Amino acid sequence: MRTFDYIVLGAGSGGLASAFRAARHGARVALLEPGSLGGTCVNLGCVPKKAMWYAAQAAEDVQRAREFGFDIAPGALDWCHFVARRQAYIERIHAVYRDRIREAGIELIATRGHLRAADRVDAQGETLCAPHVLIATGGRPRRLATPGFASGMVSDDFFALRECPHSVAVIGGGYVGCELAGVLHALGAHVDLYARSVLLSHFDHELSDALADSMRAQGIGVHLHAGIPDVRREGGALHLDQIESGEAAPYEQVLWALGRVPNSDDIGLGTVPLALDAEGHICTDGQQNTSVPGVYAVGDVTGRMALTPVAVAAGRRLSDRLFGADPEAHLDYRNIPSVVFAHPPLGAVGDTEQQARSRYGDAVRVYRSRFTPMVSALSDHPQRSLMKLVCVGEEERVVGVHLFGPGSDEMLQGFAVAVKMGARKADLDATVAIHPTSAEELVLLG
Repeated sequence: MRTFDYIVLGAGSGGLASAFRAARHGARVALLEPGSLGGTCVNLGCVPKKAMWYAAQAAEDVQRAREFGFDIAPGALDWCHFVARRQAYIERIHAVYRDRIREAGIELIATRGHLRAADRVDAQGETLCAPHVLIATGGRPRRLATPGFASGMVSDDFFALRECPHSVAVIGGGYVGCELAGVLHALGAHVDLYARSVLLSHFDHELSDALADSMRAQGIGVHLHAGIPDVRREGGALHLDQIESGEAAPYEQVLWALGRVPNSDDIGLGTVPLALDAEGHICTDGQQNTSVPGVYAVGDVTGRMALTPVAVAAGRRLSDRLFGADPEAHLDYRNIPSVVFAHPPLGAVGDTEQQARSRYGDAVRVYRSRFTPMVSALSDHPQRSLMKLVCVGEEERVVGVHLFGPGSDEMLQGFAVAVKMGARKADLDATVAIHPTSAEELVLLG
């Protein structure tokens, strides 16, 4: 038996962040990870997704440059070339993590850990002991037991593609479905997106509607309230059955984007009976404590805002509380900004209009602006943007900021700080605009 101060199961974003912070505080840390460092975000999520988004944006920029008057012809992406560059970037991240782990004195053990007690973990037959154990094992794409599910691909498989499919049916209207539908369309695929209800149901309804309208204007088929089909293969084509929105065309590929499930199985929870929700997420309180003292959880395995920065922040604050000088440290889950890298992107922080009206009733006042940004107005296919403030009370405190359009991903961060600090509409009004930009619309709303 070997003894540590802290055992971390999973070297994804949350596990790494917590392990590094604990080691900085002087803790002896064992980090168990059977796969690649960085978890979903680095290997099969945020990083390769954003790389593909950049490639898709470059394709759109080439078309826009042609409309501006440049003597340039659009061409297909050399996927193999770009994927090699993408993978080289990811491998550099792996190397940085390995160096940091070594420098921090963290013991990296390349295996899956299994809980044997609240303070004991089995690592391929070796027993590790620590008074504090963190579960940060992340999640994976949801898979169905239907006969035709295996004929399609999930997001993990998307990153294994080495050429653009001619036609794709995307099943699911959440983050992954909307983002990858936009990427595939921009890179040359015919894309139809099928959603069980609406797109991005957790976002403000006006943003969801704006995205659906924009995707249709670009040529993406958007089918709402379509249900979940089964897939059958006939020859070299895939067909969708049981689609409520009508007959679906055959496709070369089907991409399932039906959400994610937690990696809470096969880690010994039968031995240490942590409380789980109906989906298998590990239940935690506001300080990341599970139902078993000494065992904690952060990130996607908890089901609390499955975003990389959330897992990182929660992991760091947990280590500050356990090993630092801040016994009250914890993540405030309110007013966390989020961006969907659609084409164009959209983002939000705080309450939607629907949430605000439910909480504050008639005290809510909404300001919005719909406009065509200059870069779009100069092209043959203008893209409308939407910016929206949700304010409450006589002082018009800003409780929600919602953005849709080019540049929304970059401009939201600063406004998220303002919301976190309790900004009022008058504070935005008193800010001098930067012209000509899209961001200025938020300080000029009347």
